[in-house]
Amino acid sequence: MDENLDWEQLPRAEFAFPGPLRETLVEAILAGRKTTTTSLLAECEQEGDYIPTAGERDVLIDSREQPVAVLENTEVRIVRLGDVDLRHVIDEGEGDKSIASWRAKHEAFWKTPEMQAELNDPNFTIDDDTMLVLERFRIIARLNPDE
Repeated sequence: MDENLDWEQLPRAEFAFPGPLRETLVEAILAGRKTTTTSLLAECEQEGDYIPTAGERDVLIDSREQPVAVLENTEVRIVRLGDVDLRHVIDEGEGDKSIASWRAKHEAFWKTPEMQAELNDPNFTIDDDTMLVLERFRIIARLNPDE
């Protein structure tokens, strides 16, 4: 790890909401199976027009609010839901072998009450033209803050 990297000052990378799904995603990242992720552009806009960029680093947080790794974005794309490619889907590391199965799981998540509350829009709709932020990342450091 870069000796000059002050991971405690980095933004947090929190996948899904705390609980079993987050733990599954964190485990897949640490195992190297998950190297991409997808966010709604509307979610980024809700957070003050924050759009991730390539080269940006974040601290991966688990469900216990513990930092477990430092991630670095290697690529960021903004695309329509209807244009998500199979490579991105497979690299999400969640076992999807088709865009259709990946999309069904993601749409179900985006329609949960927690996500609707996060978006502050109970009428948010999802279709082929819904804009997404696709991130590709790599682990640059594993953390054990107790050491």
